[in-house]
Amino acid sequence: MSLDAVLLLGAGFLGRALTARVVASGRPVYLLARRSAGGMPSGVSVHTGGLDNEAALRALLPHCGTVIHLASTTTPSVSADHPLLEVDENIAPTVRFLKVLEEFPAIHLLYLSTGGALYGDTELQPATEAAAVAPRSYHGAGKAAIEALLGAQASRSGSALTVLRPANFYGPYQPLRAGFGVIRTMLEHARNGTEFEIWGDGEAVRDFLYIDDMVEVCHRFIQLPDDRGTYNVGSGAGYSINQVRALVERVCGQPLRVRYRPRRAVDVQRIVLDITRVSRRLEWTPRVDLEEGIRRTWVWLGTMSPPASRPA
Repeated sequence: MSLDAVLLLGAGFLGRALTARVVASGRPVYLLARRSAGGMPSGVSVHTGGLDNEAALRALLPHCGTVIHLASTTTPSVSADHPLLEVDENIAPTVRFLKVLEEFPAIHLLYLSTGGALYGDTELQPATEAAAVAPRSYHGAGKAAIEALLGAQASRSGSALTVLRPANFYGPYQPLRAGFGVIRTMLEHARNGTEFEIWGDGEAVRDFLYIDDMVEVCHRFIQLPDDRGTYNVGSGAGYSINQVRALVERVCGQPLRVRYRPRRAVDVQRIVLDITRVSRRLEWTPRVDLEEGIRRTWVWLGTMSPPASRPA
């Protein structure tokens, strides 16, 4: 038994990339995911089940010093008209997870919240962690609720809780998912010669972070088991959707077919994250700029044959 072990809840894009990084560092890794997670590095102990699978949690938690909560099944667009999805799919399972976690107060919990959907259209840009939480989407509101629940549990138990509020991370191996991942989706449309929809006039500004930089932040916090803080994690720079489109066209060497649609109520007009706090805490700065990250993702996408199914 080793309390160096890490339990990851969720096997999505970030979960897979982080699993590989932690395994490479020599730590034992347990993975609990709703669906069977194939293709994991050798040595990972994979278990199938939700984050509220009480039997699995009771078997795994005694071995672990760190738990990373990555599990989420929604996006801002998916739950836009269905707020109960946030309760049923994310909030309620987390509450049931907390009931078990309370029995293991020595565990350090890292929670992946959101930076893009949490602050809303805050006037102060870049947004610091002190900015008011004012989400425009039910997805963002659900993340805020989970942050509050985790904070209450940590306060009661004295456990270490680190909350990360990431920007839009992207990169190789990101799966194609309708309504999510603007860079991945743009590149897929460029590859297929199909039309990409932009909601609004394309001047909405976002903060984008390459997946390797996101993984590095998570990995460094694993090595700080007593950390108790909330941190924005982004590039600290903002790009409009139109600017991202121009970079994609430059990298791909071809124009991207685009159709503009009316702006959606859930969409924040501008969000750039102030990363001063996390940079000081970890002595970290992002290493991959946006154009280089897009280029690396495009090169990876070119290795996929035949082309992935067309995005919805």
